[in-house]
Amino acid sequence: MAAGGGQAIVWRNVVLMGLLHLGAVYALSLVPRAQLLTLLWAYFCFLVTALGVTAGAHRLWSHRSYKAKLPLRIFLAAANSMAFQNDIYEWSRDHRVHHKYSETDADPHNARRGFFFSHIGWLFVRKHRDVIEKGRKLDFTDLLDDPVVRFQRKYYKSSVVLMCFVIPTFVPWYLWGESLWNAYFLASILRYTISLNVTWLVNSAAHMYGNRPYDKYINPRQNTFVTLGAIGEGFHNYHHTFPFDYSASELGLKFNPTTWFIDFMFWLGLVTDRKQAPKEMIQARKERTGDGSA
Repeated sequence: MAAGGGQAIVWRNVVLMGLLHLGAVYALSLVPRAQLLTLLWAYFCFLVTALGVTAGAHRLWSHRSYKAKLPLRIFLAAANSMAFQNDIYEWSRDHRVHHKYSETDADPHNARRGFFFSHIGWLFVRKHRDVIEKGRKLDFTDLLDDPVVRFQRKYYKSSVVLMCFVIPTFVPWYLWGESLWNAYFLASILRYTISLNVTWLVNSAAHMYGNRPYDKYINPRQNTFVTLGAIGEGFHNYHHTFPFDYSASELGLKFNPTTWFIDFMFWLGLVTDRKQAPKEMIQARKERTGDGSA
């Protein structure tokens, strides 16, 4: 059975995502019964999960916008397994294809196909043949040159079980006596579901709603709501205009926890070579292609 464009529906993904979201809705009913420490732990796990994607798979491995020393790369790989959004290699591969062929059939989550497709629908169908064919033309050897990426890819399934489900569930039960039921549904299922949707909003909402102060000729937008949820990833018009910038936004008094984290790691000596777009380049681009909104 095929969806639009001849892409076969992956019913396993449809069923599993449906069950996951039903579990998350049920988990909301457990919030009043859970201990405060459990809710705080679930939020902490959400932040770690988010960093595994934003600071890890996205800004470090996909864009090489900074360099990280081994201890930080190990932490980000573990956090990325907690995120359970495919291993670092696959996530970064698809993201590079997304940037190279944005808003075409070669874009894995082409926003021109609508909000639902770019948000979650792209996971319900086989990849468009253009994604596969054009993706083969890009070089991803640098990803597998990193032993941390190779290790995580080799042991991905077991690392996901441990980081995404076992540890988030075990800690509240063992340390402060939360029920395993509450711990599992709140710190694992609800946290995981929210983190998925926050990431997906970068692909959907941040490609449809917001202003375009840097390049009005591309779809990605500046979206404050996405910025808040995705800890700094909503400055999307900036990011697609200057994808090499480690901050994924103009530096200044902006809400960008991922940048704060990278800067803190720099202060600790675990980060080097942070790439930034010069102010002159940013201003010139605004004047040349921006929509005048900033």
